[in-house]
Amino acid sequence: MLKNVFGIAGTALNAQTIRMNTTASNLANAGSVSGLENEAYRAKRPVFRALVDQADLNQGFQSLGGVKVNEIVDTTDPVRQVHDPGNPEANEDGFIWLSNVNEVTEMVEMVAASRSFQNNVEVVNTAKQLVMRTLDITKA
Repeated sequence: MLKNVFGIAGTALNAQTIRMNTTASNLANAGSVSGLENEAYRAKRPVFRALVDQADLNQGFQSLGGVKVNEIVDTTDPVRQVHDPGNPEANEDGFIWLSNVNEVTEMVEMVAASRSFQNNVEVVNTAKQLVMRTLDITKA
């Protein structure tokens, strides 16, 4: 039973770590520009999938539940075109394309991922305390 708790919390910790790393990458690329629209940086988001069926267990996942990152996708928000002929990245018409990263949205994502991560750390700590108390009871 506790093995499942640790396994589920472990998958959640891994998923939230990927979420935080993706958000950090988005923030790092928020100010990037490109001379071509299709080369402009687009914010990334992880897509989570619940681990609940027998097929997941057959693929080597040892817990009876949890979450995994199924894929990382680009957001669909449009990139912005700006006329900046002095920019070295500007195309022959003087336009650059800015990333579609919204810093406020990214900070909200980072806070949410951080809180989810901390909640799962608390799950692990509580389960560990329960195991330790159980061991103390059996010694007595």
